[in-house]
Amino acid sequence: MDRRTFMRTTAALGAAAALPPVLQQGSLAATAPEAARSRAARVGSELRIGVIGCGGRGTGAAANALEASPETRIVALGDLFADRIDSCLAQLGKLGGRADVAPANRFIGLQAFEGVLGTSCDVVILATPPGFRPQHFAAAVDAGKHVFLEKPVAVDGTGIRTVLAAAARADERQLSVVAGTQRRHETSYREAMERIRGGAIGDIVAARVFWNMGSLWHKQPDPTRTDTENQVRNWLYHAWLSGDHIVEQHVHNIDVANWALAATPVRCVAVGGRQVRTDPVNFGHIFDHFAVDFEYPPASDGAPRFVLSMARQQDGTAGRVEEVLRGTRGMARLAPGFAQITGQSPWEFTGQDNNPYVEEHVDLQRAIRSGTPVNEARDVAYSTLTAIMGRTAAYTGAEVSWDEALNDPTELFPRDLQMGVLPQATVPMPGRPWPPKPPNLKSP
Repeated sequence: MDRRTFMRTTAALGAAAALPPVLQQGSLAATAPEAARSRAARVGSELRIGVIGCGGRGTGAAANALEASPETRIVALGDLFADRIDSCLAQLGKLGGRADVAPANRFIGLQAFEGVLGTSCDVVILATPPGFRPQHFAAAVDAGKHVFLEKPVAVDGTGIRTVLAAAARADERQLSVVAGTQRRHETSYREAMERIRGGAIGDIVAARVFWNMGSLWHKQPDPTRTDTENQVRNWLYHAWLSGDHIVEQHVHNIDVANWALAATPVRCVAVGGRQVRTDPVNFGHIFDHFAVDFEYPPASDGAPRFVLSMARQQDGTAGRVEEVLRGTRGMARLAPGFAQITGQSPWEFTGQDNNPYVEEHVDLQRAIRSGTPVNEARDVAYSTLTAIMGRTAAYTGAEVSWDEALNDPTELFPRDLQMGVLPQATVPMPGRPWPPKPPNLKSP
């Protein structure tokens, strides 16, 4: 698939994807087939939810789903590890009796996702480490489940292609998919983007997006566990599981750039490295800082447009998490809970902001109950691929095009993953191919 074919096949979605989710739902509602409405009519008064991935994010998403509506219940849990399910149940138990999952509906191990999908749940939350996401999303769609799809949705181009194919099947089956790119569900962002769409800052000519912060958690390896288990428990620091922090975390800011420009980049160059977190035992092989220059399709006057992306996780450094959009008539600055436009049409968000983590599930549940499907899988897949482009450019030192990233045959996530020996990957070195060889799952 080249860029021209890719853009042509997604052109019909471009206008809807560029709008805030509430408007997007409205546009889809006007054309929703009767099949979708009849399917929604078969959904009971209580939405039954299954959770695949019961760590911190999965537990949080499950709690958000319960908060979104009193007519929801957690009916199934699945995770690689039993202690994750136990901790999830303990946390959700504090919210009342709507997460009292029967032992028969608690599934453990690499195939736990199949157990959850085999239950009577209407909706499934996918919140495992991102490397598992393409397989789980494809299986959820094929099982006929509506999906809350946590970001990012893949760690390589192969996974992105799997997600895009599953997104198409979700459309065919009239399934709703809402992604964990919560800025698209936050009131301040939605109102700002509506004004930007209305020309408040003119034509966007450039943008800067940032996620600069200190370090995050890490898990030391336990010699009583297998290599695979130790890496999965410390998943942030292994690209086959997280995609690196530009993909796992900075995807939020990159998604806002794609949303605002209503486009995906043509190519990028990048720098990055590993200066502070150098211990492979605790911090695997990922980088601790990135800077990417994304080139987007030209503006209406033919001038190229660029987005500067910057992300780091280094203690003792200046923090910055925001998006800055420069237009021909002004500038917009966006951050969680904050939105401001300066220039010819000044404006600042002063309303009551919502909880976007809950609103994601409100929007998903509304779509299911009303029979007006929404599908955010493509948008989050495109933003994930944009981040993967940047990572690949930084890892290799090469200029990377959209076509190259989308068609890259590299598979970071092992096809025959087992709970055994999994050698540490090498630290990427610009100027050299990475990964140097496919993952080896057998003992040396």
